[in-house]
Amino acid sequence: MIPQPKSSFEDVIAQSQAACAALSDADDGLKREVLAHAGNRWSLGIVHALGVAGTLRHAELARRLDGVTQRMLTRTLRQLERDGLIARHDYREVPPRVDYRLTELGRGLLVGMLPLWTWVIDNADAFRAARRRFDGADADQG
Repeated sequence: MIPQPKSSFEDVIAQSQAACAALSDADDGLKREVLAHAGNRWSLGIVHALGVAGTLRHAELARRLDGVTQRMLTRTLRQLERDGLIARHDYREVPPRVDYRLTELGRGLLVGMLPLWTWVIDNADAFRAARRRFDGADADQG
């Protein structure tokens, strides 16, 4: 890996503003839709599970995602497939056999999310402390 020079916060903000300014209305809407469902709990769990396992069937995914309902899993898989993040393969057999795998786009999402996940983990104590302060201040006002 080639070391990248660290950008200043101001550089990052300028890059962010330039990227947002370059978006057409259609691209902005697409960005919002993809981020809204690709970034939800179940989508990220599915992307992670498929990234680790390679290919999984519906029931195998359900077992790996504690608490997901059948309806939510099916809905999330359809959204991820629609956006090209996963591929669905129907073997057209009886009983039905369908499996799912990450596409290149899905692998890109997983790789792109790793720095964010790492940042959350690295700052978990700070998040907990902030929540305790907030919850304590909220209790003082109530």
